[in-house]
Amino acid sequence: MSNIISVDRVERVEKRILLIRGEKVIIDADLAEFYRVSTRRLNEQVRRNKSRFPRDFMFRLTRQEKAEVISACPHLTKLRRTRSLPHAFTEHGAIMVATVLNSEQAVEMSIFIVRAFVKLRGVIASHKELARQIEALERKIVQHDEQIVALFKAIKQLISPKPVPKKRQIGFRTIEKK
Repeated sequence: MSNIISVDRVERVEKRILLIRGEKVIIDADLAEFYRVSTRRLNEQVRRNKSRFPRDFMFRLTRQEKAEVISACPHLTKLRRTRSLPHAFTEHGAIMVATVLNSEQAVEMSIFIVRAFVKLRGVIASHKELARQIEALERKIVQHDEQIVALFKAIKQLISPKPVPKKRQIGFRTIEKK
């Protein structure tokens, strides 16, 4: 039973991971929900421990990114009412938030968050491998197409009759007078 619950949690976390600026991130509101704290409390702890959150752990969204996130994620419509721009936490940033919150719930949920990021990494890697295999097949098809075209040209040359050259007469020709 607990395995089913953990898979459900990982899938729930996985759905909240977004791709922003080429990074897989979780928005502060979602992270606060997972850790069962208010977004305000989460951001307060992040501000108090600013040295633990370098740029590769966390960044603030721009207004445009915020608008895109709100339109793409219906569960984040509550962000429309806030003036502040939300934070986006990478995998390492999400783990660091768990350490600064220092609660049992945060530590427990950080495990599921890490598993979700790892699972997504595996999916992306398999997609890249699949893309490489498709590219290799396309190259083979192009080579086969070229070979088939060459084969058809050779067959057409064999099938099409060549004009028979006129036979030349051997010997002298005399001109007949009338």
